[in-house]
Amino acid sequence: MAKEINVTKPSKAEILDLVSKRAKNRIKGSVRLEMPGTATFYVDETGAIESDQAADITLTAEASVFYDIAMGVKNPAKAFMMRQLKVDGNPMKALKIGEILSTTD
Repeated sequence: MAKEINVTKPSKAEILDLVSKRAKNRIKGSVRLEMPGTATFYVDETGAIESDQAADITLTAEASVFYDIAMGVKNPAKAFMMRQLKVDGNPMKALKIGEILSTTD
């Protein structure tokens, strides 16, 4: 008999809080995080807010992908190469943002 795996989908508030903490005073410029069916966040050096305003770069992925990147479970470069993360803008800057969001310091 196969063992069931429960995957908890992160809430919009959990993702917003986590991204905001990671981005504060660390992000240069701005990034828009689009999570179809969940939310769109605008992120800059002040943190993250729920907004669809324009930004320097737009990253699009499922909410769980952003959460896994922020938790350090998923590598942003691998997510991009596996087409789980779409980038509209400078890919090198997007990778740098991914690194910032996936580290606590």
